[in-house]
Amino acid sequence: MTQSHRIEGGQIDRTKTIRFTFDGLPYQGHPGDTLASALLANGVRLMGRSFKYHRPRGVLSAGSEEPNALVELRSGGRQEPNTRATVAELFDGLEANSQNRWPSLRFDALAINDRLNAFFAAGFYYKTFMWPKSFWEKLYEPIIRRAAGLGSVSREEDPDTYDKGFLHCDLLVIGGGPAGLMAALTAGRAGKRVILADEDFRFGGRLNAETFGVGGTSAADWAAVTVAELAAMPNVRLMVRTTVVGAFDHGIYAAVERVSDHLAVPAPGKPRQVLWRIYSHRALLCGGATERPIAFENNDRPGIMLAGALRAYANRWGVKAGERVAVFTNNDDGLRTASDLQAKGVEVVAVIDSRSGDEVIDTSGRLGLKSVTVRDASGRTREIAVDALGVSGGWNPNVNIHSHHRSRPVWDASIAAFVPGVDGPPGLSVAGAAAGVFSTHGALRTGRDAAAAALGLTATADLPEAEDAAVKIAPLWYVAHGKGRAWIDQQNDVTVKDIKLAAQENFTSVEHMKRYTTLGMATDQGKTGNVIGLAVMAELTGRSIPETGTTIYRPPYTPVAMGALAGRSRGKEFKPFRLTPSHHWAAEQGATFVEVGNWLRTQWVPKAGETEWRQSVDREVLATRRSVGICDVTTLGKIDIQGTDAGAFLDRVYANTFSTLAVGKCRYGLMLREDGIVFDDGTTARMAEHEYVMTTTTANAVTVFRHLEFCRQCLWPDMDVQLISTTEAWAQFSVAGPNARRLLEKIVDQDISDAAFPYMGAGNITVGGLRARLFRISFSGELAYEIAVPTRYGDALLREMLARGAEFEPIVYGTEALGVMRIEKGHVAGGELNGQSTALNMGLGKMVSKKKDSIGMVLSQREGLVDPDGYRLVGVKPVDPNGKLTAGSHFLDIGAAPVAANDGGWLTSKVYSPHVGSDIALGYLKGGDRKIGSRMRAVNLVGGTETLVDIVSPHFVDPEGERLRG
Repeated sequence: MTQSHRIEGGQIDRTKTIRFTFDGLPYQGHPGDTLASALLANGVRLMGRSFKYHRPRGVLSAGSEEPNALVELRSGGRQEPNTRATVAELFDGLEANSQNRWPSLRFDALAINDRLNAFFAAGFYYKTFMWPKSFWEKLYEPIIRRAAGLGSVSREEDPDTYDKGFLHCDLLVIGGGPAGLMAALTAGRAGKRVILADEDFRFGGRLNAETFGVGGTSAADWAAVTVAELAAMPNVRLMVRTTVVGAFDHGIYAAVERVSDHLAVPAPGKPRQVLWRIYSHRALLCGGATERPIAFENNDRPGIMLAGALRAYANRWGVKAGERVAVFTNNDDGLRTASDLQAKGVEVVAVIDSRSGDEVIDTSGRLGLKSVTVRDASGRTREIAVDALGVSGGWNPNVNIHSHHRSRPVWDASIAAFVPGVDGPPGLSVAGAAAGVFSTHGALRTGRDAAAAALGLTATADLPEAEDAAVKIAPLWYVAHGKGRAWIDQQNDVTVKDIKLAAQENFTSVEHMKRYTTLGMATDQGKTGNVIGLAVMAELTGRSIPETGTTIYRPPYTPVAMGALAGRSRGKEFKPFRLTPSHHWAAEQGATFVEVGNWLRTQWVPKAGETEWRQSVDREVLATRRSVGICDVTTLGKIDIQGTDAGAFLDRVYANTFSTLAVGKCRYGLMLREDGIVFDDGTTARMAEHEYVMTTTTANAVTVFRHLEFCRQCLWPDMDVQLISTTEAWAQFSVAGPNARRLLEKIVDQDISDAAFPYMGAGNITVGGLRARLFRISFSGELAYEIAVPTRYGDALLREMLARGAEFEPIVYGTEALGVMRIEKGHVAGGELNGQSTALNMGLGKMVSKKKDSIGMVLSQREGLVDPDGYRLVGVKPVDPNGKLTAGSHFLDIGAAPVAANDGGWLTSKVYSPHVGSDIALGYLKGGDRKIGSRMRAVNLVGGTETLVDIVSPHFVDPEGERLRG
């Protein structure tokens, strides 16, 4: 097809031709076109179907407020539903398809809903699907699910990436129209850091759609010159294709930059979109205004558009929406459209001005407008043949961003619209049309003055000459005529009749009306229809429009792709792995890894000839207990705690005492929640008089740090305590086994003999002159140390220890062997720290000091938590060494029925112990400390297993602790 509706002028590049398809048919356009302007240029008016009634719909607007022309773009993994054709930039090879229709756009079988509209009035879903109850699952829900939604999503993986970023500025200017350009110019010339963001791909806003001049040149040329000056300023960041979608706390704004949406494929290394978090000292909303229609019977036919959109397509894109055009208006702006179209050579056959008593009362043309019926002031009607109608019911300032902190806009009768209130987001000002100032001169002036006031500048910049016409409007919200339907929310098919029904059924609150009718709940969020709906409800209830009020404005301002919200958090990057310092060495050895929180840890390191994981784990356990083993424990949380009150602070957060700990010593610590349940455990070392180093479990590293910060900032803000997480700063290795000291002596510069560095010792050391830390603590029950060096040296330290200690045949063991040895020693860990365990359950009741106050101490002494028959930690062995144990199995007396009343507790952790020669386990058993030596059953009803077990001490290896003390 040829571009039959293309006219002279516009800001498109006619030297280049772009080819695209719509519903499989080929069309042509030019660079600078949107999909909507290109389709209109090719004479295409029918672009979509409405949600409920599947009525034919064409483009209504020329911006992001578009409710009708929603299409699917691209194919395969890049398929994108519900895209507004009015903001989709044309590119060569673009595939576009209409949606919400079957089998075709021209013939949609579900248009039968329009014939049945009497059954689908407002609130029908509340009344229809209540009965009979049995119909819901088998009939109603499947039908609703099939009908729900507009577009379709591809089930293929999206090949593009999405990013997130952070920006900072003195002034964020939202909107690049005349007010925004003047504001950015004022702040930029003053040397302030400025971000100017606009959702369009060209700065200028309405200046690009008008024919009047600014500063002695055309409006579009003035905008281009101003943008060029701003682009040359190093302190100004210009962001086209960027929509500020929400205002949040502390001057933070969310913005979506469509980096590559205008390209068939993103450039190499570039994302599709970026979600920016912008931190601003001050912000200025220059978001312009949105034109609203007038509701009348059949005002939704393809070819009926906003008058300002007709003007924009003609002036900016060189497109006429029809051969014979009429304009229906209640204000002078509609007259400007008629004048501009005539100047472009478009036949304007009628201007219907409601201020003269003339009104459009009906239209004809199912798939496209054919005629309008006009009623004059005397009541006479006549039909006028037209194929395009521009409607202007006035302009609504875009107050959304200013209202995101629940600020209520206020009514301005002089422009018949809501303007921003006085209690918007702190630091945000409003200028230009967004503030209700609709003249170009007024926009330039308020943009300059608002920027100067926000930044404390003197507004001395001269303003260019520009039109300064006053607003002349006589509000008309809808035309009362006959029994036909007049459309307010065109996407959701909300009519004047629906508002009347809501009022009749007492849904007169604006929030109730919104939900009852679905007004403003579409993708355009009511930008073109909400104020009309409010005005109709006000009339029906005898209230004024400001008394009726508005609904709440919420982010996002326009729809945001799920990909932009997710950023790179998808696939493996959904939960990125954190790699330990030993990871590369372990990978070289063919190690098996396991996810532990965010970390990827070595699970075991197989050797040649080992065909089963247990062989590797058993070897690692036996080799460590025989000689020496090395385990990467970098993942443990590490928190430096300093200050004159550090010891007293630890006394309050730990159940046991740390203020008396000697410098150069470690102590095992137990942390309780406020309710007396164990929160976390770990060791804390006193490195200097006012400096401690705390270690936490891997799983609770972040949680414990946040807890300590809460205590420091909120509970005891007067204490002299500083905290910093150093988990990532130190690579830490456990070196365990009879030869642990002898291996470390080969690399540590200091004396670490038993006399110089006794059990539970700690200190700052050096390794070949490199600063390091050493702790003599054991998790395995063997003589053991934990040595820490700056993270960057972790890999080198491991390789050095293996090389220098070769005579001891050291091995590197993983988390499985670590788990085996800790259970053999009776150390509690994740399975026992399950969020419902007390210190008494774990056999650590004496650690809860009664001589001092600490978090959870009082509540840990509740009657139910100190029950002498309560759960106690025990060891478990099968009577038959070949018997199998299962974590989660429950203790039952011999002969007792497997019912809850006979439940004696459960197995918390289970491993195979090569030292014992059988499965072993830890568990919580009622009165367990008195049942050691008894025999019970371990029953797992889920797995269908039952094993006869002996209840033993949880210390399977070296119960006296002789090995770990060396």
